[in-house]
Order: sequence, then C-alpha cells, then structure tokens
Amino acid sequence: MELQELDSRIARLEADAARLPRQLDAITTEIADAGRALDAMRVRLDATRKDLRAKERDLEVTATKRAKAESRLYEVKTNREYSAVLLEIEEMKQEKAQTEEEILALMETQEGLTGDVRDADLRLKGRQEQARQDEAAVKKKLEGVEAELAVIRSQRATRAKDVPAGVLASYERILKARGGIAVAPVTAAAVCGACRVTIRPQAMQELRSANELMLCESCGRYLYWQE
Repeated sequence: MELQELDSRIARLEADAARLPRQLDAITTEIADAGRALDAMRVRLDATRKDLRAKERDLEVTATKRAKAESRLYEVKTNREYSAVLLEIEEMKQEKAQTEEEILALMETQEGLTGDVRDADLRLKGRQEQARQDEAAVKKKLEGVEAELAVIRSQRATRAKDVPAGVLASYERILKARGGIAVAPVTAAAVCGACRVTIRPQAMQELRSANELMLCESCGRYLYWQE
C-alpha cells in the first residue's frame, strides 16, 4: 500500500515534470509567433511606403510631361497636331487623377499599418514582460517538482527493499499493465476499488483477516481491506 502511494506520487510528479517544459515551450512559441506577426506588419508598412514614394514620383513625372505638352500647344502648326496634343494632355490629366487616388489609398493604408505596428509592438513588449515572469514561475515550479521527485524516488527505493522480491516483481508487473494502479482498496460495498467488480463473500472474509495477499479475480490487482 505504501509502495503504491509512493508510485502514484511519482507518476503525478513525472507528469508535471513532463508538462512544465511544454509550458515553457508554449510561452516561447507564443512570443516568437507574435514577433513574426509584428515583423510581417513592418514589412507591409515598408512596402506601402515604397509604393507611396513610387506613386509620388510618377505624379511628378506626369506633371512634367503635362507641362511640356501644354507648352507645345503654342508650337503646333495644324489643327490635327493641336488636337493630338490636347488628347495627350487629357490622358495625362486622367493618369494624374488615378495616381492621386492611388496615393490617397496608400496613405490611408500606411496610416492604418502604422497604428497596427505601434499597437502590436506595445502588446509584444507587455507580453514579453509577462512571459519572463511566467517562465520564472514555471522554472521555479519545475525545480521544486524535480527536487521532490528525487526525494520520493529515494523513499520508494528504500521501501521497495522491504517487499519480498517475488511480490515486488508481481506488483511492478501489475503496475505497468494496469495504468499505474497495482493495489486497490475494498470497502463494505464489497467491490474492487479499481475495476468495481463485486468481491465474493468468502474472499471478503479472507481479505478482512489479512492473513495473506489477495488478488482481484477480475483485474488481478492486489486488494486490501479499508474500513
């Protein structure tokens, strides 16, 4: 019974010892994902700024071409040439209007992305600070679990020496086969505390006398009487 209690404690501590590092990994992954998302926003913002500068240069080029075309109006000699220049100027006006619309759209996008980057950066810094605290707490808990696990394992090794070799081998085989539970209580309800199968009346009497070890006829675990 004492060995079972120690093994159950060891199993719980080993589960914690396996789970806590995963918590640390999850914290690291969350921060890394947030950092990559922020980097992606910054890349989009930089691309938008470049596009905006390019459109502004296009607008300047269009304005220069239009000015040259308007100056040619005084140089043409035929109505046909005059109409052609007017058509060219009109196309430039439309191009200018379209470029200006694109510039406005890019400016709005840039403004929105700037705010998104600022907010994401603030959130990331806050989460990084929280992550440092969380990591410190998890690491401290993990150290405690590992220290306690070492003590319980030592106690288990000492207690196992008091169990006859054959019984210990049987116990450990059942422990492995039955999900970490090799010893189960039986109460006045007369059922195995593990598999819940009813214990025969004669077996109940033998169990209460506690003269010898008894196995559950259903699940094969060791049984003990519990008032």
